[in-house]
Amino acid sequence: MIALSIGSGLVIGALVGLLGGGGSILAVPALVYLAGQDLQQAVATSLLVVGVTSVVAVLPRLRERQINWRIGLLFGAAGAATAFTGAAVNRVLPDELTLALFAVLMVVAGVRMLQEKPATGTACAIDGGRVNWRRCLPRTLAGGLVVGFLTGLLGVGGGFLIIPVLVLALGLPMPTAIGTSLVIVSLNSAAGFAAHAGEMTLDVPVTVAFTAAAVVSALAAGRLGATLDTNWLRRWFAWLVLVVAGVIAVQVTVDLLT
Repeated sequence: MIALSIGSGLVIGALVGLLGGGGSILAVPALVYLAGQDLQQAVATSLLVVGVTSVVAVLPRLRERQINWRIGLLFGAAGAATAFTGAAVNRVLPDELTLALFAVLMVVAGVRMLQEKPATGTACAIDGGRVNWRRCLPRTLAGGLVVGFLTGLLGVGGGFLIIPVLVLALGLPMPTAIGTSLVIVSLNSAAGFAAHAGEMTLDVPVTVAFTAAAVVSALAAGRLGATLDTNWLRRWFAWLVLVVAGVIAVQVTVDLLT
């Protein structure tokens, strides 16, 4: 089980470091189906692992100045406010329904990433490729509120949802969107974990192994991702998300029938 946790952590850390998120959407299924955790425990562990990994993955991008701090902090603060509501809803939903919602979200995210175009939006952009954060404040807060709720509900940092919002709605260049997403995921994950804290006991060996592997992988991937064209990797990841969604859907169907 420790070996599986390390292997999963390496994959999740690489995705977070390269894409500014996305690892959390695989972390919960990995913890449930590979590490044998129940859903509540997997959600809390996922939030801790992805939050720590995102903080580490920010470091290589600080040097490249690939972070829009105003948008990141505003988006993250809005998400922190609704993460507690999502966690409260999570506690009253049956596990099968939560996993089914998770699979639906994965399908939507996977299809969205396959359709994503490399061009950035211009709705909030001003001269010089910068972003008018005041003009985009309503979109920033709305996106944060939605992603924060999903963070608390499903145990995902939301990077796979944050990136399209930052690029297509706010007009951030892809490298800046990835760095900014890491800041937002860190804040969302911290709020989501706080919302779930006290509800369950973490599996310390699995959590430590998973987190350590993810951190090492995120550092290595972050250095590479600061200069790498991630469009091809995003498409590959989209197909992986769709496959995992199918596996979850089959497993939930089997559980309901048995």
